[in-house]
Amino acid sequence: MDLGIEGKTAVVTGASQGIGRAIAMALAAEGARVVLSARNQEKLARAVAEIRSRGQQAASFAADLSQPKTAGALVEFAAAEFGPVEILVGNTGGPPPGRADALGEEDWRQAAELLFYPQLRLTRAALPGMLSRGWGRILYVTSISVKEPIENLALSNALRAAVTGFAKTLAREVAGAGVTVNTLGPGYTATERVTDLFEKNAARLGLEPAELLSRQLEQIPAGRLADPAETAAVAAFLVSQPAAYLTGQAIMVDGGYTRGLL
Repeated sequence: MDLGIEGKTAVVTGASQGIGRAIAMALAAEGARVVLSARNQEKLARAVAEIRSRGQQAASFAADLSQPKTAGALVEFAAAEFGPVEILVGNTGGPPPGRADALGEEDWRQAAELLFYPQLRLTRAALPGMLSRGWGRILYVTSISVKEPIENLALSNALRAAVTGFAKTLAREVAGAGVTVNTLGPGYTATERVTDLFEKNAARLGLEPAELLSRQLEQIPAGRLADPAETAAVAAFLVSQPAAYLTGQAIMVDGGYTRGLL
Protein backbone atom coordinates (compact mmCIF):
# COMPACT_ATOMS: atom_id res chain seq x y z
CA MET A 1 0.00 0.00 0.00
CA ASP A 2 1.24 3.46 -0.90
CA LEU A 3 0.88 5.53 2.28
CA GLY A 4 1.05 8.78 0.36
CA ILE A 5 3.51 10.51 2.69
CA GLU A 6 6.56 10.65 0.45
CA GLY A 7 8.04 14.13 0.67
CA LYS A 8 5.93 15.10 3.69
CA THR A 9 7.65 16.80 6.60
CA ALA A 10 7.25 14.86 9.84
CA VAL A 11 8.26 15.63 13.41
CA VAL A 12 8.64 12.75 15.86
CA THR A 13 9.40 13.45 19.50
CA GLY A 14 10.89 11.04 21.99
CA ALA A 15 12.67 9.64 18.95
CA SER A 16 16.08 8.74 20.32
CA GLN A 17 15.07 5.22 21.34
CA GLY A 18 12.22 2.74 21.67
CA ILE A 19 8.88 3.31 19.99
CA GLY A 20 9.61 6.91 18.99
CA ARG A 21 12.78 5.88 17.18
CA ALA A 22 10.96 3.05 15.44
CA ILE A 23 8.22 5.42 14.25
CA ALA A 24 10.80 7.84 12.86
CA MET A 25 12.44 4.96 10.99
CA ALA A 26 9.09 3.79 9.60
CA LEU A 27 8.13 7.24 8.33
CA ALA A 28 11.52 7.79 6.75
CA ALA A 29 11.23 4.42 5.00
CA GLU A 30 7.96 5.66 3.47
CA GLY A 31 9.72 8.70 2.05
CA ALA A 32 8.84 11.29 4.69
CA ARG A 33 11.45 13.86 5.66
CA VAL A 34 11.75 13.33 9.38
CA VAL A 35 12.94 15.56 12.20
CA LEU A 36 13.73 13.48 15.28
CA SER A 37 13.64 15.18 18.66
CA ALA A 38 14.61 14.09 22.17
CA ARG A 39 16.96 15.21 24.90
CA ASN A 40 19.84 12.83 24.15
CA GLN A 41 21.85 14.28 21.27
CA GLU A 42 24.17 11.28 20.99
CA LYS A 43 21.33 8.78 20.52
CA LEU A 44 19.56 11.13 18.12
CA ALA A 45 22.71 11.45 16.02
CA ARG A 46 22.98 7.67 15.74
CA ALA A 47 19.34 7.36 14.67
CA VAL A 48 19.69 10.10 12.05
CA ALA A 49 22.89 8.54 10.73
CA GLU A 50 21.11 5.20 10.31
CA ILE A 51 18.25 6.80 8.39
CA ARG A 52 20.59 8.73 6.13
CA SER A 53 22.67 5.60 5.48
CA ARG A 54 19.56 4.19 3.79
CA GLY A 55 19.30 7.17 1.47
CA GLN A 56 16.44 8.72 3.42
CA GLN A 57 16.10 12.23 4.82
CA ALA A 58 16.33 13.08 8.52
CA ALA A 59 17.56 15.74 10.90
CA SER A 60 17.78 15.98 14.68
CA PHE A 61 16.72 18.58 17.21
CA ALA A 62 17.95 17.90 20.74
CA ALA A 63 15.81 19.68 23.31
CA ASP A 64 13.74 19.35 26.46
CA LEU A 65 10.07 19.71 25.53
CA SER A 66 9.08 20.42 29.11
CA GLN A 67 10.46 23.92 28.47
CA PRO A 68 7.60 26.07 27.13
CA LYS A 69 9.42 27.64 24.15
CA THR A 70 10.93 24.40 22.84
CA ALA A 71 7.88 23.17 20.91
CA GLY A 72 7.70 26.28 18.78
CA ALA A 73 11.44 26.19 18.15
CA LEU A 74 11.20 22.56 17.04
CA VAL A 75 8.42 23.26 14.55
CA GLU A 76 10.35 26.25 13.19
CA PHE A 77 13.50 24.14 12.84
CA ALA A 78 11.63 21.44 10.94
CA ALA A 79 10.13 24.02 8.58
CA ALA A 80 13.55 25.50 7.89
CA GLU A 81 15.07 22.06 7.22
CA PHE A 82 12.37 20.39 5.16
CA GLY A 83 9.29 22.60 4.87
CA PRO A 84 6.13 23.14 6.93
CA VAL A 85 5.25 20.35 9.36
CA GLU A 86 2.54 18.12 7.90
CA ILE A 87 2.85 15.14 10.26
CA LEU A 88 3.25 15.48 14.01
CA VAL A 89 3.91 12.44 16.18
CA GLY A 90 3.96 13.43 19.84
CA ASN A 91 5.72 10.73 21.83
CA THR A 92 6.91 11.26 25.40
CA GLY A 93 8.82 9.33 28.01
CA GLY A 94 7.05 7.85 30.97
CA PRO A 95 6.92 9.42 34.43
CA PRO A 96 8.11 7.59 37.55
CA PRO A 97 5.88 4.83 38.95
CA GLY A 98 3.86 5.48 42.07
CA ARG A 99 0.52 5.05 43.79
CA ALA A 100 -2.08 7.80 43.48
CA ASP A 101 -2.31 8.20 47.25
CA ALA A 102 1.46 8.57 47.64
CA LEU A 103 2.13 11.31 45.10
CA GLY A 104 2.51 14.97 45.94
CA GLU A 105 1.41 18.02 43.99
CA GLU A 106 4.89 18.56 42.58
CA ASP A 107 4.91 14.99 41.23
CA TRP A 108 1.72 15.74 39.31
CA ARG A 109 3.04 19.07 38.06
CA GLN A 110 6.25 17.53 36.73
CA ALA A 111 4.34 14.69 35.09
CA ALA A 112 2.03 17.16 33.35
CA GLU A 113 5.08 18.99 31.96
CA LEU A 114 6.36 15.67 30.64
CA LEU A 115 3.18 14.09 29.27
CA PHE A 116 0.52 16.71 28.59
CA TYR A 117 1.88 20.20 27.98
CA PRO A 118 4.42 19.21 25.30
CA GLN A 119 1.59 17.70 23.24
CA LEU A 120 -0.49 20.85 23.65
CA ARG A 121 2.38 23.17 22.74
CA LEU A 122 3.49 21.14 19.74
CA THR A 123 -0.07 21.10 18.44
CA ARG A 124 -0.49 24.83 18.87
CA ALA A 125 2.73 25.37 16.92
CA ALA A 126 2.03 22.98 14.04
CA LEU A 127 -1.75 23.00 13.66
CA PRO A 128 -2.32 26.48 12.13
CA GLY A 129 -0.19 25.59 9.12
CA MET A 130 -1.95 22.26 8.67
CA LEU A 131 -5.33 23.99 8.70
CA SER A 132 -4.24 26.61 6.19
CA ARG A 133 -2.97 23.93 3.79
CA GLY A 134 -5.97 21.64 4.27
CA TRP A 135 -3.91 18.56 5.19
CA GLY A 136 -2.35 17.34 8.41
CA ARG A 137 -1.83 14.34 10.62
CA ILE A 138 -1.47 14.49 14.39
CA LEU A 139 -0.76 11.35 16.38
CA TYR A 140 -0.15 11.19 20.12
CA VAL A 141 1.54 8.09 21.51
CA THR A 142 -0.12 7.22 24.82
CA SER A 143 -0.50 3.78 26.44
CA ILE A 144 -2.89 0.90 27.02
CA SER A 145 -3.41 2.55 30.41
CA VAL A 146 -5.98 4.88 28.80
CA LYS A 147 -8.19 1.79 28.45
CA GLU A 148 -7.13 -0.11 31.57
CA PRO A 149 -5.16 1.77 34.25
CA ILE A 150 -1.94 -0.01 35.18
CA GLU A 151 -1.12 -0.67 38.82
CA ASN A 152 1.44 1.68 40.38
CA LEU A 153 1.46 4.02 37.35
CA ALA A 154 -0.95 6.68 38.60
CA LEU A 155 0.77 9.59 36.87
CA SER A 156 0.81 7.91 33.48
CA ASN A 157 -2.74 6.57 33.87
CA ALA A 158 -4.19 10.01 34.56
CA LEU A 159 -2.21 12.21 32.22
CA ARG A 160 -2.22 9.95 29.19
CA ALA A 161 -5.98 9.80 29.58
CA ALA A 162 -5.96 13.61 29.55
CA VAL A 163 -4.08 13.56 26.24
CA THR A 164 -6.67 11.15 24.86
CA GLY A 165 -9.51 13.46 25.87
CA PHE A 166 -7.74 16.42 24.29
CA ALA A 167 -7.18 14.45 21.07
CA LYS A 168 -10.80 13.36 20.82
CA THR A 169 -12.00 16.93 21.30
CA LEU A 170 -9.53 18.41 18.82
CA ALA A 171 -10.30 15.74 16.22
CA ARG A 172 -13.93 16.83 16.02
CA GLU A 173 -12.93 20.46 15.69
CA VAL A 174 -10.50 20.07 12.78
CA ALA A 175 -11.82 17.05 10.84
CA GLY A 176 -13.53 19.22 8.26
CA ALA A 177 -10.25 20.93 7.43
CA GLY A 178 -8.45 17.76 6.36
CA VAL A 179 -6.57 17.22 9.61
CA THR A 180 -6.84 13.96 11.53
CA VAL A 181 -6.03 13.52 15.22
CA ASN A 182 -5.60 10.09 16.76
CA THR A 183 -3.85 8.40 19.66
CA LEU A 184 -1.83 5.20 19.64
CA GLY A 185 -1.70 3.06 22.77
CA PRO A 186 1.25 0.67 22.82
CA GLY A 187 0.96 -2.41 24.98
CA TYR A 188 3.89 -4.11 26.65
CA THR A 189 6.76 -3.55 24.21
CA ALA A 190 10.40 -4.59 24.23
CA THR A 191 11.85 -1.17 25.09
CA GLU A 192 14.25 0.19 27.70
CA ARG A 193 11.31 1.83 29.47
CA VAL A 194 9.42 -1.44 29.89
CA THR A 195 12.55 -3.25 31.05
CA ASP A 196 13.11 -0.57 33.67
CA LEU A 197 9.50 -0.80 34.88
CA PHE A 198 9.67 -4.57 35.20
CA GLU A 199 12.86 -4.29 37.24
CA LYS A 200 11.38 -1.68 39.58
CA ASN A 201 8.07 -3.48 40.02
CA ALA A 202 9.80 -6.80 40.55
CA ALA A 203 11.91 -5.31 43.33
CA ARG A 204 8.80 -3.77 44.91
CA LEU A 205 7.03 -7.14 44.87
CA GLY A 206 10.06 -9.18 45.95
CA LEU A 207 10.26 -11.03 42.62
CA GLU A 208 12.88 -11.60 39.96
CA PRO A 209 12.24 -9.52 36.79
CA ALA A 210 12.05 -12.69 34.69
CA GLU A 211 9.36 -14.11 36.96
CA LEU A 212 7.31 -10.93 36.77
CA LEU A 213 7.70 -10.87 32.99
CA SER A 214 6.50 -14.47 32.77
CA ARG A 215 3.39 -13.60 34.79
CA GLN A 216 2.70 -10.62 32.55
CA LEU A 217 3.06 -12.62 29.34
CA GLU A 218 0.39 -14.98 30.62
CA GLN A 219 -2.02 -12.01 30.49
CA ILE A 220 -1.21 -11.16 26.86
CA PRO A 221 -3.09 -13.34 24.38
CA ALA A 222 -0.26 -12.99 21.85
CA GLY A 223 2.07 -14.44 24.49
CA ARG A 224 4.95 -12.03 23.92
CA LEU A 225 6.09 -8.44 24.06
CA ALA A 226 5.64 -6.29 20.97
CA ASP A 227 8.54 -5.31 18.79
CA PRO A 228 8.73 -1.49 18.49
CA ALA A 229 8.61 -1.86 14.69
CA GLU A 230 5.16 -3.45 14.95
CA THR A 231 3.81 -0.42 16.77
CA ALA A 232 5.60 1.89 14.33
CA ALA A 233 3.88 0.23 11.38
CA VAL A 234 0.47 1.10 12.84
CA ALA A 235 1.63 4.65 13.50
CA ALA A 236 2.74 5.02 9.87
CA PHE A 237 -0.70 4.01 8.65
CA LEU A 238 -2.48 6.37 11.05
CA VAL A 239 -0.61 9.36 9.60
CA SER A 240 -1.04 8.23 6.01
CA GLN A 241 -3.22 9.48 3.19
CA PRO A 242 -5.32 6.26 3.10
CA ALA A 243 -6.22 6.92 6.76
CA ALA A 244 -7.86 10.25 5.91
CA TYR A 245 -11.26 9.14 7.27
CA LEU A 246 -9.85 7.72 10.51
CA THR A 247 -9.85 10.37 13.23
CA GLY A 248 -10.66 10.78 16.90
CA GLN A 249 -9.68 7.19 17.63
CA ALA A 250 -7.58 5.58 20.36
CA ILE A 251 -5.89 2.61 18.70
CA MET A 252 -4.36 -0.04 20.97
CA VAL A 253 -1.42 -2.16 19.75
CA ASP A 254 -1.35 -4.62 22.61
CA GLY A 255 -1.45 -8.22 21.43
CA GLY A 256 -5.04 -8.50 22.62
CA TYR A 257 -4.26 -7.41 26.18
CA THR A 258 -7.05 -4.88 26.79
CA ARG A 259 -10.44 -6.46 27.40
CA GLY A 260 -12.80 -3.50 27.04
CA LEU A 261 -15.11 -3.15 24.06
CA LEU A 262 -14.59 0.63 23.82
